[in-house]
Amino acid sequence: MAHCAQLGFQDASSPLMEELLHFHDHALMIVFLISVLVLYIITCMITTKLSDKYILDSQEIEIIWTVLPAITLILIALPSLRILYLMDEVNNPHLTIKALGHQWYWSYEYTDYEDLGFDSYMVPTQDLSFGQSRLLEVDHRMVVPVESPIRVLVSAEDVLHSWAVPTLGIKMDAVPGRLNQTAFIAARPGVFYGQCSEICGANHSFMPIVVEAVPLNHFETWTSLMLEEV
Repeated sequence: MAHCAQLGFQDASSPLMEELLHFHDHALMIVFLISVLVLYIITCMITTKLSDKYILDSQEIEIIWTVLPAITLILIALPSLRILYLMDEVNNPHLTIKALGHQWYWSYEYTDYEDLGFDSYMVPTQDLSFGQSRLLEVDHRMVVPVESPIRVLVSAEDVLHSWAVPTLGIKMDAVPGRLNQTAFIAARPGVFYGQCSEICGANHSFMPIVVEAVPLNHFETWTSLMLEEV
């Protein structure tokens, strides 16, 4: 979960988010090197009074400053395309969950189980327990097993929403009448927070998302308890 004055990303909790962080560092280093080079050239042009006719009119230099940006764009585009294809991959999920956006709460259906579903509302500030986060805690968390491919089917009942959990590297629009899908693998046990990332009305900021990743045996115990309640 993000904390006050945090400048960087949250720690990655899925392999996909780790790839995104690596690509961010890769692209940032390229931008930094370009910025230093441009600043150096500008400084030299301002401070020196000398000129050279071979620099003012040179076919070789024009070729260099045309080819180098093209190579730079390729170095950024190829890793980016690789991650884009990885984000669309959904291979043999162990569990499928349908997340349905409403004004202003989420409902979850575990489609691999019969009659296993629930609504997830934000816990009001006055009902929070000690240590719980304001505007981020919910009454029913989406529980998933760790190190298992999870497919999430995302849709909405009324208006546009967006199901986003930054630490898992997930952000998928919830569109009424359309079923979008995404997938993730929780690399470690923990509680991961997100929020609706599409302005959806007056209470847009009050429909958080909480994903709890637990070991498989704990997940099976949780599903048994939930089915008994139903």
